[in-house]
Amino acid sequence: MDYLGKHISGQYDADLAHIRREVMTMGGLVEQQFSHAIRTLLEHDVELAEQVIAGDQKVNQMEVAIDEACVKIIAKRQPTASDLRLIMVILKLIAELERIGDSAEAICRIAKQDFTPEQLSLLTSLETMGNSVMKMLKDVLDAFTRMDMDAALTVYLEDKRIAQKYDLVIRQMMTFMMEDPRSIPNILIALNCARSIMRVSSRCQNISELVFYFVKGQDYRHVGDDVIEKLLKERENPA
Repeated sequence: MDYLGKHISGQYDADLAHIRREVMTMGGLVEQQFSHAIRTLLEHDVELAEQVIAGDQKVNQMEVAIDEACVKIIAKRQPTASDLRLIMVILKLIAELERIGDSAEAICRIAKQDFTPEQLSLLTSLETMGNSVMKMLKDVLDAFTRMDMDAALTVYLEDKRIAQKYDLVIRQMMTFMMEDPRSIPNILIALNCARSIMRVSSRCQNISELVFYFVKGQDYRHVGDDVIEKLLKERENPA
């Protein structure tokens, strides 16, 4: 994060640098938590699931610490313009990261259960979707670190493809349920995991919107595809 200039106060720069480092550390931890959660789902690794569940507390603690540091800067430094916008974006980002951590924990709590072979087969069917969202999370955190508008746009659009994969999973599982009602308990477990993975994709899209906000100074939440198309045209045909 080298997109902010120096300030008159060296301590102000040090405080901002500390917050940025903590944000990157939290992002790395959450990325690892989600990656491990997908692995527990595919490999039924109960020990790793326990580690992820325990690690969620650290994610929560980091959110609180960064939140408090941001509030202190606002109170002491009264930042303006891009500094204030960055701090507001960071406050929203850490909330999204904390919720991604919650989704990872939810997946791991399911992965700890004793599964039948049929259940394991259903859970491993989520591998493609899980891996795609893992890449999405990595890419959006990289985009945020650089405040890279182009990379954020790519991630934003990826959510649509993830939603298509999610819809396909839902249709397949509904077909299983109609063909064999006895499979319903197994399928409900897999559906809960699929929903948790899909939530992470939506959180990644939210983070990409934070990049839009910082770079453009406009709130792009819930704007619709027409505005995103406009941003894409601006990217392809810069003035």
